[in-house]
Amino acid sequence: MLDDATVQQATADLLSTPHPLSRATIALPTTAGVYAWWAPPEILTSFPGPVNSFDPGRRLLYLGKASRLRSRVASNHLRDSGRSTLRRTLAGLLMAAESYRTTWTDRVVLVPEDEQRLTHWMHHHLTLTWTERPQPIPLEKELISQLRPPLNVEGTEHGDSRDRVKQARAFYYASAGPRPDK
Repeated sequence: MLDDATVQQATADLLSTPHPLSRATIALPTTAGVYAWWAPPEILTSFPGPVNSFDPGRRLLYLGKASRLRSRVASNHLRDSGRSTLRRTLAGLLMAAESYRTTWTDRVVLVPEDEQRLTHWMHHHLTLTWTERPQPIPLEKELISQLRPPLNVEGTEHGDSRDRVKQARAFYYASAGPRPDK
């Protein structure tokens, strides 16, 4: 059971001034916690999220949990679409505009040069906040329920944003074509 003080402090941490990704990847702790991805309103305009308290030019896009914040963000979200729901979602949403291409490995991934292009896009457009918490799973669920980040599907209500995110993810997977025989 989460107490109100824990949820309030975590919310305050996540609504603090977002860090550019170049600084965040160095400053992120190696402990467990919850992280929040932020974007200016002109990025993914059809997905409005809560405005950041300290930077009104940023709005919340996505929340996630991690047992090790630094490695989750740096090794998964900023490197590998096969291990990041956020990257797959962004790739699906941006596929037409950015001409991203996918391929099969043991799963659907962006081709290597497009992985690099998506990482560059993320560094250029997104920022990050986080809160260290030893038990991030229940906190993440509570924060998604309260803050309703538009790119999260799990824990959100049915709605237009949720449906478009699911469609973008389906488009991402379908773009690789049928799974090759092993």
